[in-house]
Amino acid sequence: MDSPRPHEPARRDLDLLVWDAPNIDMTLSSILGSRPASSDRPRFDAIARWFLSEAADHEVEGCVFTNVHPTSAVSLRGWIEALRSFGYAVFARPKVHPEDDVDDAMLQHIASRRASHRLRRVVVASGDGRNFLAPLEELHRAGVRVVVLSFAEVAGYAQESPLIEFVDLEDVPGAFQVSLGRTRLTALPPDGGWFRPTRPMRALLEDSGPLEHPHPVPAVEAPAPAPAGEDRPRAQPPEVGEVGRVPAPQGQQARTG
Repeated sequence: MDSPRPHEPARRDLDLLVWDAPNIDMTLSSILGSRPASSDRPRFDAIARWFLSEAADHEVEGCVFTNVHPTSAVSLRGWIEALRSFGYAVFARPKVHPEDDVDDAMLQHIASRRASHRLRRVVVASGDGRNFLAPLEELHRAGVRVVVLSFAEVAGYAQESPLIEFVDLEDVPGAFQVSLGRTRLTALPPDGGWFRPTRPMRALLEDSGPLEHPHPVPAVEAPAPAPAGEDRPRAQPPEVGEVGRVPAPQGQQARTG
């Protein structure tokens, strides 16, 4: 179906990366529980190198889509210029109304490049399955390799689809200067690992009012008594100095604070 007609020029192969900046930034804030610091944000030069590592000799294009609030226009200028220096094109849309988003522009750009080129790989950095699941699965059926680049906590649509490849952003080499300290239960080391508490236990004594649990606490049943003549296994408590997060990917430091 990709064979050119006699009167049409051959379309060039293209690997395309589109980045949903509002979605990634919102997700990162949710994971960290606060506004990301500069050291918490992904390095776009590392993302570009990872993207290029599988592009072979295909033509490549990286595009970042972002909203610009009237109050942030000045502060975003430096970031946009840095992206352009890394080889990214930037699509910026004013954020005047809550519904002013960039998803439609991203999908329109993918469709435009599909018409002008022979898409080989499309990488979409977004956890928004509502808008991207159906179009991306349709691309796969058309013979395009489709990759979603996001965080496992929000990109269930990509992890559950048999037609889409999923890559966690924190698994991209060099994408983050420090480990984000996430509770990634799907990336545990074979021998298990520890997660540090997010606040001191004694802070519970300072709380006023009833305790609030971020997640429902299931009831714990008492263990059944051991059969007569059989010793109970003894649990070995960890040494305090050894308690820590699951080891960060090689080359990264654990995030503190």
